Amino acid sequence: MLLKVFLIGSMIVLFGNSSEETGMYHKEYYETGNPKAEGWVKNGVKTGYWRFYHPNGKIAEKGRYERGKRQKYWYFYTSKGALQQAGHYVNNAMADWWLFYDNRGKVNHKCQLSKGKKNGYCLQYKNNKLTSAEKYQNGKKIKAWYSLRSFKKENSLSDLR
Repeated sequence: MLLKVFLIGSMIVLFGNSSEETGMYHKEYYETGNPKAEGWVKNGVKTGYWRFYHPNGKIAEKGRYERGKRQKYWYFYTSKGALQQAGHYVNNAMADWWLFYDNRGKVNHKCQLSKGKKNGYCLQYKNNKLTSAEKYQNGKKIKAWYSLRSFKKENSLSDLR
């Protein structure tokens, strides 16, 4: 009992009473009682690490907010708990490399994105082997390759960083 009181007291000291200075931990629930979302809010804006849940209680997505915008690396899951996609956000838009998974949890394809659109290369995989590559510019496909040999003839592998 003493340990329980100590832990609660420690949480109050750590989190304080002022939402203006430190923010407050926020939780939302579905009507079923399962968690819907949880994370930090400061001055009415999402900040820090957040988790969102499917109605069945499984994690749906998780990642960081900065001043109410998605930032850094995010993970998205199916309602069965399998990883569906993961990648970077910059100013609330998908950016850099994103990984997309099949229903067995293996990478299906990965794409370079800018402002939420395909912009760069998309690499397709089957059983962990590269099967094709495509190049996009501002969301439109401009070229495709169906062998690593043909891709290497026209591109530098350093472009895939």
